[in-house]
Amino acid sequence: MSEPRPGEVLVSSARLQARIGELAVQISEDYRNRDLLVVGVLKGAVFFIADLVRELDIPCELDFMAVSSYGSAAHSSGVVRILKDLDSPIVGRDVLVVEDIIDSGLTLSYLLRNLASRDPASLEVCSLLTKPGHRRRGLDTRYVGFDLEDVFVVGYGLDHAERFRHLPYIAVLDPGTDPPQG
Repeated sequence: MSEPRPGEVLVSSARLQARIGELAVQISEDYRNRDLLVVGVLKGAVFFIADLVRELDIPCELDFMAVSSYGSAAHSSGVVRILKDLDSPIVGRDVLVVEDIIDSGLTLSYLLRNLASRDPASLEVCSLLTKPGHRRRGLDTRYVGFDLEDVFVVGYGLDHAERFRHLPYIAVLDPGTDPPQG
């Protein structure tokens, strides 16, 4: 079997940047004159959060969390561990969690429960991508870039075995093909 590689492009670089601009306008309007803390979930959200905060026309602070969800490469078990926590308290702050993708919603559900227990003024989610599975968890995602079908995607921060994050677009992961039988 050949190596996995990026396949069909689902969201071009131009579409990504246009949608990020639209999200930034909406977020800027919603959080004007508020104490906004933008929290990026590492590693996948790095490209998205960098482009998003550059487009905001309001002041904000930026922090990061890293979480690990145990399970197979394609499916989460729901057992989550915080690898890097926030640097500052969030009591009384308006917190916007920025995710690359919401798939099953298990990891995000855990993260939101954890952050809510810290008594922020508000807690909302902005995800570049969502898949149908997150809806079963009843997650309220205030800002969504794109809804996807249930396919494995790479690019623009999303990876397969730490590869393909650098791509400036979102593509379906082509698992490769078996060599021809001969």
